[in-house]
Amino acid sequence: MNDARISAPLVTDFDTVIVGAGFAGLYMLHKLREDGFTARVFEAGTGVGGTWYWNRYPGARCDIESVDYSYSFSPELEQEWQWSERYPRQPEILAYLNHVADRFDLRRDIQLETRVTAAHFDQRTGLWRVATDRGQHVTARYCVMATGCLSLPKRPDFPGVERFAGDWYLTAAWPREPVDLTGKRVGVIGTGSTAIQVIPQVAREAAHLTVFQRTANFSVPARNGPLPAAEQQRIKADYPARRGISRDSLFGVPVAMPAAPQRTRDIPPAELRQMLETLWAQGGAMSLLAAAPDVIVDPEANAIVAEFVREKIRATVKDPKVAALLCPSTHPLGTKRLCLDTDYYETYNRDNVTLVDLRATPIEQITEHGLRTSAAEYPLDVLIFATGFDAMTGALNSIDIRGQDGLSLKQAWADGPQTYLGLASAGFPNMFLITGPQSPSVFSNMVVSIEQHVAWIAECMAYLREQGIACIEASPQAQAGWVAHVAEVANSTLMPQTDSWYVGANVPGKPRVFTPYLGGVGPYRRHCEQVAARGYEGFELIRRPVAA
Repeated sequence: MNDARISAPLVTDFDTVIVGAGFAGLYMLHKLREDGFTARVFEAGTGVGGTWYWNRYPGARCDIESVDYSYSFSPELEQEWQWSERYPRQPEILAYLNHVADRFDLRRDIQLETRVTAAHFDQRTGLWRVATDRGQHVTARYCVMATGCLSLPKRPDFPGVERFAGDWYLTAAWPREPVDLTGKRVGVIGTGSTAIQVIPQVAREAAHLTVFQRTANFSVPARNGPLPAAEQQRIKADYPARRGISRDSLFGVPVAMPAAPQRTRDIPPAELRQMLETLWAQGGAMSLLAAAPDVIVDPEANAIVAEFVREKIRATVKDPKVAALLCPSTHPLGTKRLCLDTDYYETYNRDNVTLVDLRATPIEQITEHGLRTSAAEYPLDVLIFATGFDAMTGALNSIDIRGQDGLSLKQAWADGPQTYLGLASAGFPNMFLITGPQSPSVFSNMVVSIEQHVAWIAECMAYLREQGIACIEASPQAQAGWVAHVAEVANSTLMPQTDSWYVGANVPGKPRVFTPYLGGVGPYRRHCEQVAARGYEGFELIRRPVAA
C-alpha cells in the first residue's frame, strides 16, 4: 500500500458502513456499537432479515436446527426466545431477527429501502466513499460487506418468458402478499434445495404440478416437528457446552469432530447399515455428513452412502420410472448441497404431480400458455422459477467496489475470488467481508461462521484504533498463499469434480473456482485467532496517516 498519499485523519460520517441487514449486518452493528464505533447499515429491503426477508416462498425453512441457527452472543437472548419447531420456518426466523433488531435498539442505525451502488476507496484520505441509489454519498473509515452468500438470484433466461400469459414467480423474490395456487396448473423449474421445499407445498394446493428437473439431487428427511418446551429447556441449560462443540466442529453444528475418525469403508456392513438407518430416522443433512465425513473425500465411502440414499428413494417412490429419475447419478453425494426435506419424495406419489426429465427432453421455450420441451408442450397457469443464485460473489460484484488505484473488485476477481481468510482482499484497504469466499461460509452453520467473523473484525478494528493504525490490507503474498491452500484442501476432496454453484457452474461465463473453505469451522477459527495473535500476520498495516 502506498501510504505517502494518505492525508491526516478527516471527520467521517461514520466509522463504519455496513452493507446488508441480515444475520451478519445486525450483529456487526451491535458489536461495533458495543465497542464504541459509529456505524450505519444500508439495506435494500423494506425490512431487516436479509435472506429471510427475501425468501418467502412456500415451505421456506432453515436446514439447521433452530436452537443452533441463532445468535450466541447474548445469554439473555438465548434463554428468552422460544422456538416452536425443530427446523424454523422463514416467518419465525424473520420474527426472531426483528426481535433482535428491537431488543438491541438497532433500527436507529439502519437505513432501509436503500441499495448501495458504489464504494470507492479514497487513497488521499484513507476513507471509503459510499454511494446509494437514493443519491446519498457518505464517508467511513471502514466498509463491511454483509451482503450474504446467496443473495443475488439468477433471473429467468429461458426463451419466450416475456410472452407467458400466466403469472410467474422467482422463489428468491417471492411476493409479500399471499399467492393463491388453488386450482391452478403450476410448473416448477428446478429441483435444488429451494425447489425441494417448494414442491410439496405447491402440490397440496395446485390442481396439477409439473416439475421440470435437469439434475436430481440428494435429499434427506428433516423429521421436523414441534420443539417441546422441556426439550428446549434441556438444550438451553447446556447451551455453553453445545455452542462450544459447534464452534470447534467441522460444519458448525453440535457434532464433535472425532480425534481419529473411522473410515466408512472399514465399518462392518451391518454396523454401518445400522448407523445410517439411525441417522436417516433422526433426520438432518449436516448430521449425516458429520457422522461420515470421509464421504466427500473417499469415492468408495461416498458410493456406499449414496446408494443407501438411493435405496430410500426407490423404497418411497411407487413408480419405478419416476424413482429412477429422482435417484441422483451425475455427482457424488454431498458435492452439491445436500438437501433437507419434508415429504419431498412422497410428493411424487400424488396423482396431480408429473416429473419431466430435462436431460432427455430439454426446454425449448416458454410459450404464451405454458412450456415446451423437445418432446411436448405443457399447459400452465403459473410458473415458479427455483433457479438458484449467483452465489458467493454475485452480490459483491453487483456493487461498483473500487480499491487502490481505482481497481474494481470485479476486475480483481476476474479469474475467481481472491481473498485472505475470506475476510479481506488485497488492494481493498479497510474493507472486510463477512463469510466471504474462501471461508467456511455456506459449508457451515452460517450463524456460527457469521459470529466468528464479526467478532474477529470488531477485535481487529479495536486493535487498529488502539495502535493508531489508519489502514489494514491483506498482503498479496498472504492472499495468494491462502487461495492456494483453499484450493489444495478442496482438490483433496470430491467436491470440485461436480458442476455446482460451489464452483460457479450455474452461471454462464463465471470462472470455475471452488469457493468455500473445507478445512472445518474449528480449524479455521483457530487459524484466524493465530493470525490476530501474531499482530495480524499476513496483513499490511499503516500505523498513522501521513500529512498531505
